Parts: sequence; C-alpha cells; structure tokens
Amino acid sequence: MSATADKVAQFQAITGLQDADLCTEILSAHNWNLEQAISSITSTSDSDHTTGTAATDRFEQSGFIAGEGAGPPGLAWKLITLPVSIVSGSLGLVSSAVGLGLWVVGGVLSYSLSMIGLSNSVANGESSSNPSVSVSNAASEAMDFVWQFESEYGGRHPNFVTEGFMDALQRSRREFKLLFVYLHSPDHPDTPGFCEGTLCSEVLSAFVNENFVAWGGSIRATEGFKMSNSLKASRFPFCAVVMAATNQRIALLQQVEGPKSPEEMLTLLQRVLEESASVLVTARLDAEERRNSIRLREEQDAAYQAALEADQARERQRKEDEERLEREAAEAVRKQKEEEEARERAAIEAAEREAKLIKLREQKSLSLGPEPEKGPDVTQNSG
Repeated sequence: MSATADKVAQFQAITGLQDADLCTEILSAHNWNLEQAISSITSTSDSDHTTGTAATDRFEQSGFIAGEGAGPPGLAWKLITLPVSIVSGSLGLVSSAVGLGLWVVGGVLSYSLSMIGLSNSVANGESSSNPSVSVSNAASEAMDFVWQFESEYGGRHPNFVTEGFMDALQRSRREFKLLFVYLHSPDHPDTPGFCEGTLCSEVLSAFVNENFVAWGGSIRATEGFKMSNSLKASRFPFCAVVMAATNQRIALLQQVEGPKSPEEMLTLLQRVLEESASVLVTARLDAEERRNSIRLREEQDAAYQAALEADQARERQRKEDEERLEREAAEAVRKQKEEEEARERAAIEAAEREAKLIKLREQKSLSLGPEPEKGPDVTQNSG
C-alpha cells in the first residue's frame, strides 16, 4: 500500500468518513498533513456536539428525530448545531431580534418568532478555536462557486444565491421557503453526471427556483467545507433541505447522497414541500397577521395623534379667543375711562372759564364806579 493510500485509510478509520474521494480531497487541501486534516474535522464537530447535545437528546428521546441509520419519521429529521464560524459569518442574522423558531409537537413543526443567537460560550465571551469567516469572504466564496459552476455546466441551474449560508438561511426565512443546499465536490467522479443530467435539468432547476431558496458551496471553500462537516456529508453528490431553528441550529428535513435522476430528486423535494406546506402557510399567515396588527396600531396611533393635534388646535384657538376678548374688554374700559376723564376735564375747563368771566365782569364794574343819580344833566345809557 502506498503512503497516500495509507493516509487515506488512516483518515477514514479515525474520522469515520467512508467516501475515499472526499477523504482524498480533504487530505490534499491540507497538503497531506494527516494531523491537520483530522483536526479540521474534529475541531468543529466536537464544539458543535457539546453545544447541541442536550437539546438534541430531548428530541431523540421523544422519537421525533431518527437515530443513526433510520429514515426520517416526520418533517424534522434531525437538528444540527452550526459552528460559530458559520453563524458569525452573518452578523445581521445573529443580531436580529426576530427569527424563525421550530418546535416539534406531536411530530408537527410550527413556526414562531424567536432569537437566532450564538451559543452560551459565545455569549459569555469565549472565543471559538476556528477563525470566523467574514461576510465578505462568505459572499465571495458563493460568487466564486456560481461562476465556476456556470463556466463548467452552463447558465441553466438552480439560482444559487451569491451570499453566505446564514444570509441564504435568512433569505429563506423572509420568503417563507425552505433552503435547498448543494455541496459540490469538484473531483468526485459522480459530480459531472449529476450536475449535467440532474441539477441542470430544466424541470428540476425550474422546480427548485420556484419553491426553494438555493445555496451551493464547494467543499474546497471554507464555508462549503464546514457545512459538509456540519451536515455529516459522507457521500457525493450531496443535497439537503433545511430550515432555520433556534439557538444556532438548523432543522434537516431531507438529505440526498449519491447520484440521483431528476425524477428521483423531484419526488423527494415534492414530498418535503407537501410535509412542510402547513408549516410554511402558518408562518406566512402569522407574519401577515403581525404586519396587519402593526399596521392597525400605526393607523390607530396616527388617528389618536391627529385627534390630539385637533384638540390642541381647538384649545389654542379657545385661548386665543379668550385673550382677544379680554384685550377688547380692556380696550373698551380704557376708552370709556378716557372719555369720562375728557368730559370731566371739559366740565372743569368750562367752569373755570365761567368763573373767569364772572370775575372779569366784577372787576370791570368796580373800575367804572357807581352810577350817577338821575337828573336833568345825566344821560342814562339803556344798554
């Protein structure tokens, strides 16, 4: 056995991955350094297992999540905790106060509003051992994947969004659709046939574009590789249907490993849509009800504000009228007082003039002296 084959065998034995081509790609990506390749697998899976074990165990005990090797018993097959490096790649989704939650009750999932947040270790300030993928890097990887895919297989394919996984998950939540995930293994021998004959077929691509938000990633890229670890992809081609869950998790509704015909893929995807239809419709109706409630509140607030402003305007007008009447009354009193004072002054002045005239007459009478007595030599002035 050659050294290369020996390393592949050791890698398979330690990690549990059975796909030799995938193991070869992972080792090649780490320059055939066995320790680094194993660390890239175990470092993310260990941390994911720690943060998600308690919640997942509760679902497994209830019988709603299948154990290893079993088929999906209902809508939710299993809950998967995403590594911090993927979640933190979309700060807009992490910091959003509103997200989609999933609860399993009697085998049926129902949507409700919840926070999609980080794990307790991140909330307490502990850092992850893996470097975070920035939003720009995640989007850049998605754009590179779409460009490479189209250059190799043409333009007819599912409309893979050119953004990171978490942003694609948020988009599916906003549009009330499931997220179709395709993990691309460029060197796998089954990849070309699956892409050309199935994924790029007219009927399948149209079906996916109409009913899903599609996200694709190459396992050679950072985010695609981490998602392959999170989804435990062991055989390629690999497709999955997921939806957002609470606490840094996604719900895996369907996974397809190995080559499939368009008809087989359509059958699987149609079944998932049928099983999730009531959930998505309920979520859409709930969101519409919330929007209507918000709109009604806004209309009520606007009507209250308008009524309040009208009342305030009437109160201002009333005060202005009162002030105007007070000013007019004060002006009338002032004018009346002025008229009375003017009449008083006129009366005083008239009395003074009369007194002066009387005094003047008296003075004139005194200056003429007494009238002479009547006689023949006295002429009496009759005037």
